[in-house]
Amino acid sequence: MTRLFQSAMSIQSFLQKQNWSFCFIGGIALQRWGEPRLTIDIDISLFTDFDDANYIHEILQHFESRISDPKAFAHENRILLIMNEGIGVDIALSGIPFEREMIERSSLFQFTEAITLITCSAEDLIVMKAFADRDKDWGDVSGIIMRQAGCLDWAYILEELKPLADVKENPDILDHLENLKNKYEM
Repeated sequence: MTRLFQSAMSIQSFLQKQNWSFCFIGGIALQRWGEPRLTIDIDISLFTDFDDANYIHEILQHFESRISDPKAFAHENRILLIMNEGIGVDIALSGIPFEREMIERSSLFQFTEAITLITCSAEDLIVMKAFADRDKDWGDVSGIIMRQAGCLDWAYILEELKPLADVKENPDILDHLENLKNKYEM
């Protein structure tokens, strides 16, 4: 895990030197807020406001791509897949208001004596994982709710998740989250 955090730290240094807005999401943020589990890659949200060509170009000047046509893939899927120190890194090219707010709400967390990383909030991690709506993500949401019980801003979570669930045309996401809240926040 230390190697993963060291790789994240070097990417963070690069992004900060560019003066770009970003935060760690996914497994690294889960180590802070939920029930830690093994993670083998790094997930980052980088706010590009849908004008991502310069970001992609600059990142690919410094990091190796994991695929043969990274620019086309990134433009089509809004994610840039790179390698850093032998570790896979998924950089989400963010542009919607929720993503901007998530990055603005992010904060520093000291994982080790030498490694402090910028991660999304517990609430934003719940929103992203609930929106992803995969079994492993719901397991992560349960862990976050249990570990952060009584400390979560549920009004914010529901306010941000509802429009995303509407876009996905899946209102069951909100019901599933409400059930987990009732189960673990008691």
